[in-house]
Amino acid sequence: MNRRLTALITLGTAVFLLAGAPLQARAEEVARWNRIATEAMAATETDPLTESRMLAILHLAIHDTLNTIEPRYRTFATVRTTTPGASTDAAVASAAHTTLTTLLPNRATTFDREFAVSLEAVTDKDARDAGVAAGRTVALAILAMRETDGASRTVVYEAGTRPGAYRPTPPDFTPALFSHWGTVTPFALKTAAQFRPTAPPEPGSALALTEIATVARIGGSTSTTRTAEQTEISKFWYENSTQGWNRIAHDLAVTRQLDEWTTARLLALVNVAMADGFIGGFEAKYHYNYWRPATAIRETTDPAWLSNLTTPPVPDYPSTHTVLGAAAAAVLARFFETDYVTFAMTSGAPYGGITRRFWSFSEAAQENGASRVLAGIHFPTAVKAGYEQGDRIGAYVFEQLLTPLTTAVRTSAVR
Repeated sequence: MNRRLTALITLGTAVFLLAGAPLQARAEEVARWNRIATEAMAATETDPLTESRMLAILHLAIHDTLNTIEPRYRTFATVRTTTPGASTDAAVASAAHTTLTTLLPNRATTFDREFAVSLEAVTDKDARDAGVAAGRTVALAILAMRETDGASRTVVYEAGTRPGAYRPTPPDFTPALFSHWGTVTPFALKTAAQFRPTAPPEPGSALALTEIATVARIGGSTSTTRTAEQTEISKFWYENSTQGWNRIAHDLAVTRQLDEWTTARLLALVNVAMADGFIGGFEAKYHYNYWRPATAIRETTDPAWLSNLTTPPVPDYPSTHTVLGAAAAAVLARFFETDYVTFAMTSGAPYGGITRRFWSFSEAAQENGASRVLAGIHFPTAVKAGYEQGDRIGAYVFEQLLTPLTTAVRTSAVR
C-alpha cells in the first residue's frame, strides 16, 4: 500500500505534483520557528534559564511531531500514533504555536500572525488539518511532561558571610537569583548532580590568591592589561548563551540545507543540552556557593574594584555560560561528525553587531568561556570546571536522546 502522500513542490509560480513523495515542510520551516522564538524571547528580555527551558520544550515538540508523520528518530515523548497523511509544514507550525503561546503568552499576537502565514501556504485542507492536530497533540504532551518540573518553585536563599561564600555583588548588590534551578527535573540527565565538578579552590590557598590577582588585573573596569580585542570578546559573548548558540545552530542548518527532520533533531539536541547544562550547572553553583571575583577582590585587594561587565547575581562556580557553550559545542561536533567546522556569528544585544569567525566548535566554546574572565565575572577555575561539565553533558545528551531509528523500525512505524 502506498503510505506517502503527493507532495506539493512550488518552483516560482509553477506547482508540480510528484506522486509517491512525502508531503514535505517548506525549506527552513523548523529554522524559521527557531528564529521567531529566539527573537520573541530577546524582545521580552527573557532570562537565559527560562529561555533554555522554553527552547528545549519547543524543539522537542517540533522534533516529536515530525517523527509522528515519518518516524526517523526516537522521540522524547511516548508517541502512540502516527499521522503519515499530515502536512509537515502545518504540523511544525502547530507544535511551535501551541508551545510558544503557552510559554510566552505575552507574545501571542506575534505567534498567531506567524502561524497564519504558515497555514496559508498549505493548500491541501485535509493535510493541513491533520498537521495542525498532530502538532498540537504532541506539543500538549511535551508541555504536560514539564508542567511539574519545578521551574516555578521558590526557594529561600540566605547569602553567606564567611570568606569564599557567595554574597551579592556590586554595583547594585542584587540578591541571588534562581537558587532553585538545580532542583528542576533534567530533560536527559539522570540527576542534576550527574556531572557535578569537583570543589573550587579553598579560599586563601595559593591557587585562589593567584586567580584573584589574575581577574583583578585583566577583568577590571579600568584594566590597562586587557587589550581592545579582549574587551570585544567579553562583549561579543555577553548575551544569553541560548541566543548565541541557537544562532550558530540555526545558521548551520540553513547554510547546509539540512532537511526538516535533521534540523529539528539538531536544534532539539542543542537546546536540551543547554537546558540540562543550566540545571546541572546551577545544582553545582548553589552546592558550592562560591564567591564572585568582585567580592573576593574588594575584600582582599581593592575595595573599590568593579568588573569590566556587570556580574550576574548568582554564585561563581562553575561558569554556566561556559557549561552551555561546551555542551552546545559537544553536540554540534558529534552531529556534524567533526569539530572542525568553520563559521561566523554576529552578536546580539546588549552588545550587538560584533562579528567573529571560528575554525571549530571547540574554539568558539573555549573563547566563550575565556570571555567571562575577561569580563571580570568569573575565576579561571570556574571556567575550566564549566567547560568540562558542559562537554560531558553535551556528549551524554547526544548519545542518549533522539537517536536514529533502524531501517526496520522506520518501515514498520509507517504501516
